[in-house]
Amino acid sequence: MPFLTLWACTLIGCFSVSSAEAPSLSDLYPPLWKESPGQFSDYRVEDGKYIINPWIYPERMGLYKILLSQTASYFEKFGPENEQNLLWGLPLQHGWQYNTGRLADPSQRTDCGYESGDHLCISVDSWWADMNYFLSVLPFLAAIDSDIMEISSDQVILLPPPKDQTKFCLNVSVCQSSFPKTMRKWNAFYQHLQSPSSSFDDLLKYLWDAHTSSLDDAYKIFENRLEFYSKPEANFGISWFVSVGYIAASRFPTTLIRTFKFQKSLPPRMLVNGDSAPYISDFTKLQNEVLVGLNLLRKLDNDTGSLSLTIWKILMKIQNVRKQVLKLLETILENSNSTYLEIMN
Repeated sequence: MPFLTLWACTLIGCFSVSSAEAPSLSDLYPPLWKESPGQFSDYRVEDGKYIINPWIYPERMGLYKILLSQTASYFEKFGPENEQNLLWGLPLQHGWQYNTGRLADPSQRTDCGYESGDHLCISVDSWWADMNYFLSVLPFLAAIDSDIMEISSDQVILLPPPKDQTKFCLNVSVCQSSFPKTMRKWNAFYQHLQSPSSSFDDLLKYLWDAHTSSLDDAYKIFENRLEFYSKPEANFGISWFVSVGYIAASRFPTTLIRTFKFQKSLPPRMLVNGDSAPYISDFTKLQNEVLVGLNLLRKLDNDTGSLSLTIWKILMKIQNVRKQVLKLLETILENSNSTYLEIMN
């Protein structure tokens, strides 16, 4: 139970926003959602092909916007206004990366991604941006391959980054040959999405399987990008990557409202040398404590050789245990005036 409490309390950010606020769903959308392409015809067209540059923030966000639109009908049975669409977690995470400066050039050799320069540019040197590429382009192309998009793969051209082009796949066939396991997992998710008999929990399982596979592929390729960052930011990046494995095993529902609430607990800016949670003055108490929790989880995972993750996965296969975790989260919600460190004590 202490381990369950540690992890559940790390996730307290998911429930930190009072339901009394009752914001409009559109208030929860990621930055520049309205300005991003919402259909293929919003992109540049050449010779009957849609030209998409995933290294420009609104154009990459447009991949998500189209994906959310095209999959909306499959989530209608779970709730209105597409709020229960499990793909919301992807654009919201990308929007958080944009808002916090994590898509900018960490080497500062260019002005890519900076407010004073080309603020909509996504830097190929950004570890966060490269990891996100595998959670935007691959699920997008897999959706095309799964007939979700009602368009053929040869009608879309994705532009390469300015360098390291061989590290990124640009079309369905290359992605399938380069990352076959991950593409199969995304195809499996879309296949079950289109099946009327699939439950919400089924979809969560297949979604998280594909999500973690994407990140595993990307982490192997781009781990060296972390050298561009301060030690606190690099450690946070690793903590974030490790924590996804635990979140995935618990089948956290990445719906619009839940994901929005979760992100309230994440760092609101890049971490710099000297930042030491829980004593970062311009972070909220919640952001400080969740950062402590994520770092503890990373250390636990490292010290046990990921045995802690193996145990967690075994526990999370038991439906009643997953329900207990949700009940624990509800308890945390009821005690929202207390910090999670106090709750743990």
